[in-house]
Amino acid sequence: MSSNAMHVAATGLNAQQTRLQVISNNLANVNTTGFKRDRANFESLLYQTYKPAGAQTSEGTNMTSASAVGTGVRVVSTEKLYTQGSLVNTGNALDVAIDGMGFFQVLMPDGRMGYTRNGTFSQSADGTLTTPSGYVVQPEIQLPEGAVSITISADGIVSALMPDEIEAQELGQITIASFANPRGLQPVGETFAVETAASGEAVIGTPTEPGFGKLVQGSLESSNVNVVQELVDMIETQRAYEVNSKSISASNEMLQFLANKL
Repeated sequence: MSSNAMHVAATGLNAQQTRLQVISNNLANVNTTGFKRDRANFESLLYQTYKPAGAQTSEGTNMTSASAVGTGVRVVSTEKLYTQGSLVNTGNALDVAIDGMGFFQVLMPDGRMGYTRNGTFSQSADGTLTTPSGYVVQPEIQLPEGAVSITISADGIVSALMPDEIEAQELGQITIASFANPRGLQPVGETFAVETAASGEAVIGTPTEPGFGKLVQGSLESSNVNVVQELVDMIETQRAYEVNSKSISASNEMLQFLANKL
């Protein structure tokens, strides 16, 4: 029995260690633009059932509850929590934040479409709107050389005012993507996520349309990590790890006692 208790406690150690890694990653990315915090979800393992509920105990009586013992816990999933982060004003014309639902679309080097909330944009040598890593924002927009100012409206219209001109010329339209289940997106690093069967296909729309957020030029969305909450979760995880460790020690002492007395 004590060896079984050790196994159960060991599953608890593994689960809490995974949770601590998730919390550590959240804290490490507290200043990462557009980062969404992760949460570890747990589920119990199979139960060893010795007598099922309803088993007959006499001619006219039955057990009112089962005689079953759990075998531990495991991390069933880690999910992104896509709550809105606070918007921080930067004053940079190419910094764009999404206030509401939606993701920017970026063509990654491997040909896949990446979806991100990080609107830290810049321009390449030929004027193409890109991420800081040089990945092209989709749909592709060319910024003219020598523009006096670049304007990005709340509904995604990109315009540039050229020298000696009164009216700005329209350059293109930034569209954003939405998903039926954004938590089903697969994170791949660099604040990018890619589409999966669980997320459903991307629905492309114009900012400010129903179901989509609006764009805010000159601002960035900060991480939605709450440092105080993460520290509380870390302390809770540490205490749970210690308790599981003590369960292993107690089981070991019981086995030693049994060995010495037999």
